[in-house]
Amino acid sequence: MGSGRWDTDVYTAAANYRATHGIGAFDYSDRARRGPRHLWRAHPQLDPFGLTVRESRDSAEHPDSQAVAVLFDVTGSMGTVPRVLQTKLPELFGLLLRKGYVRDPQILFGAIGDATCDRVPLQLGQFESDNRMDDNLGQIFLEGGGGGQMHESYELAMYAMARHTAIDCHEKRGRRGYLFVIGDELPYGRVSAAQVHEVFGERLPEDIPVEVLLQELTRRWDVYFVLPAGSSYVGNDQVLGRWRTLLGDNVVELDDLDAVCETIALTIGLGEGAIDLDEGLADLADIGSRAGVAVRRALSGVARRSGEVAVSGVSLLKHEGAAHDGPDVRGNSRGNTRL
Repeated sequence: MGSGRWDTDVYTAAANYRATHGIGAFDYSDRARRGPRHLWRAHPQLDPFGLTVRESRDSAEHPDSQAVAVLFDVTGSMGTVPRVLQTKLPELFGLLLRKGYVRDPQILFGAIGDATCDRVPLQLGQFESDNRMDDNLGQIFLEGGGGGQMHESYELAMYAMARHTAIDCHEKRGRRGYLFVIGDELPYGRVSAAQVHEVFGERLPEDIPVEVLLQELTRRWDVYFVLPAGSSYVGNDQVLGRWRTLLGDNVVELDDLDAVCETIALTIGLGEGAIDLDEGLADLADIGSRAGVAVRRALSGVARRSGEVAVSGVSLLKHEGAAHDGPDVRGNSRGNTRL
């Protein structure tokens, strides 16, 4: 996966076709939900059962692939998130590509439910560089369930990313991928071996504490938790406190859901050392986005930390004599390298 290039004209043509023919952007979900609940299933292309690996690989077309994964809670009030992401894809790619934040982004979308009660607790697309990522979004089943106990199965999604992905940005260049988990509740404390068997069809000798899983995950992924406005537990101290214990400053409170794609893009730009926050906000204004105020509030802490990491990352590379990506189109050193 990961071949081809994003084309906004193709995206617009597909959207116009759906509108003309009365087809929703999430047609698979719309059709499935008209049937009985016991027949609800993940789309075959997104079903994690029997999953081997989702790959983000270099190619002649994309020699400097950068893996990006966006996994969002689709339970309860979070069900609007994928619809916003789908409508904002052009802005996301406009910033990543035309503004030079990343040379060859490859993006995977996935959806998170609750394995204790949902029919479809996890869905995972492929890493894509072209308009097939719009297709992946359209295949997501929007169950809208959840158990009402302030927990969802975020840890199962993170398990998939830790153990079922292969990314050349890390394997070849020692650079972590970017993983964004968009939600508003708590992860369960352990990856359940029983749930792994049910969801993935594989066996674990025992449950995995979420803290242990994150140690494994963050070797290859720079992980962010985004809590957007309008969700059930926005501003909840228990939710925010738990995620901050797990991820530190990589917890992003976003007070405008419509700014989610811009927030993701600028987070990547900051991590790559392609921009500072003021440059990113200027880029938003340049493309006509009105998300600047929300993004500034959301990313002020990330921006401070990213600046420090970029400087230390360059220093470590020179000290170790490792290969460096060199300056990007703005002349800035790219800072997401992890040794």
